[in-house]
Amino acid sequence: MSETQRASPVVRRLHQVLLWPLRLMPLPGEDAAPRRPWELLAKQPGPWAPVVDEYTGDSASFHERHYQEFVTFLPFVQRFLYGEGQAAAQARGDAPAEAGMKVFRRHDVAMLRARTRPEAEPLTLKVIHIDLYFFFDVDVVLLNVELAGDELALAEAQDLLYRLGRAYPSGWDAAGQPLHTLVEAAWLDDQGRVLASSDSGERERFIAHVHEQRAPRIAAHWDFLLRPLVPDASTEAGLLRYRQIDYYRMPMMAWLALDDPRALSRADFVRLGLVTGAGATEQLPFGDAMLADFEQRYCYDRFWQSGGAAPDTRYIGCGHALIVIGRSDAEFFCCRDRGVLAQFRHQHFLIFLIAHFQKATLLMFSDRLVEALRRLNVQDADSVRRFKRAIRAAFEGFLRFTHRYWFHALAEQAQARALFALCQRHLETETLYAEVKSRISDMASYLEADNLRRQANTVVRLTVVTIFGLVGTITTGFLGMNLLAEAEAPLSRRFWIFMLTLLVTVALTVYTMAKSKRLSDFLDVLSDERVSAWNKLRAFFAVWIA
Repeated sequence: MSETQRASPVVRRLHQVLLWPLRLMPLPGEDAAPRRPWELLAKQPGPWAPVVDEYTGDSASFHERHYQEFVTFLPFVQRFLYGEGQAAAQARGDAPAEAGMKVFRRHDVAMLRARTRPEAEPLTLKVIHIDLYFFFDVDVVLLNVELAGDELALAEAQDLLYRLGRAYPSGWDAAGQPLHTLVEAAWLDDQGRVLASSDSGERERFIAHVHEQRAPRIAAHWDFLLRPLVPDASTEAGLLRYRQIDYYRMPMMAWLALDDPRALSRADFVRLGLVTGAGATEQLPFGDAMLADFEQRYCYDRFWQSGGAAPDTRYIGCGHALIVIGRSDAEFFCCRDRGVLAQFRHQHFLIFLIAHFQKATLLMFSDRLVEALRRLNVQDADSVRRFKRAIRAAFEGFLRFTHRYWFHALAEQAQARALFALCQRHLETETLYAEVKSRISDMASYLEADNLRRQANTVVRLTVVTIFGLVGTITTGFLGMNLLAEAEAPLSRRFWIFMLTLLVTVALTVYTMAKSKRLSDFLDVLSDERVSAWNKLRAFFAVWIA
């Protein structure tokens, strides 16, 4: 550790949570993603296993922190997160309603060894858990990784927050080192053996993949975590396929315990809150004008005071990140059962998850609309039918999302309410929701208008055929159907007369249908008293003369 790092504040304990939203894609030969993808994953032998949570498992594993997490949220959010108990279902005579999400966890990865810069020493972080979150009726999956480390220099922690959680490098420097991401990263098992390591330094592989597939190549260590899910641009036949739906930089939460948070400079808080990486302690990462209202826009300072159970605690949220900073010697701040750390890992995590799940789902619906339009060929009847099915499915899915997952507020507790509002404001999910809703409504209105147009055209054709068929009907009825006295003719003769009459009638009907548009125009002109007889005659001849 350099002299600069020794003099810098020390992060006594760090918890970093990564949350990566991905879109689940249709499997080959299918029109839509699997309705219950977790069932496919559960049947596949591998590292992922369903999580038996504290609510459905042994009561001995249900602690006070889980109770506090539950009561934080409003009832409709509780039903989404936790489902329903047996008693309410039995009173209805029905099965208990399931939670709105399914969680899978892998236990083979124990540590992450990371190097932030070429000259930096490797850091070893403990893996708390690695989860996949699936949701009913929504083609979105979220990868969740929680890591913990101790005794980090502030600059190391800042660089770790900035560089960890990049799905692939954004570029390379002149020496071939990846930019803005970890120089080295490796997942280790509990014996310290390498399970997978990053290949971000292999520039040509990433460049070639974008050139060939028109899609970025996921770094090897993240690709390993998601297996047996494979990228949609991959030629491999994976169990499930996914596509990047948002920025390649994963949303992130961090909890930092320091000896004295007030020893941090304003520039340090800005670098932590906006996740800009390490830099000079007194130098702001951006211009003064841009950061003039930093505290008002990004900070929640209800507990930024010298007194209280968790003194000098500051929350900073920018949408992409939610950072909690406090004192390492404050028992309540570091308590994993009742304190701020427990809230961070439970209530605040779920608040952050819901906000990013909502945004990812809205982006997914927008993506589906674009795909439906891109595949539409108005000259192909099958393509038009597929387009209509896709739009109707998107409309139905959006309705289910709105009534099941779209919340303007999650809790009435002031802190939880404020943090969710902070996330929503910076993610601009309200604006995105209105935009996607408008697009889907426009599509649905178009389909409805198109159906009405088709029905009107059908009515016009039937009306024309009826009017002109009425002439023949009245004529034959007046003659009593005895124009040809063939009642006593041989059966074969009557059969051929019947077939000839049928053929002529069908031909006249088809011909009338083919000319129904022009005949309808003629009837409109004929019924208009303001049109002269000559113009009515011209309209009659226009039926057969283009």
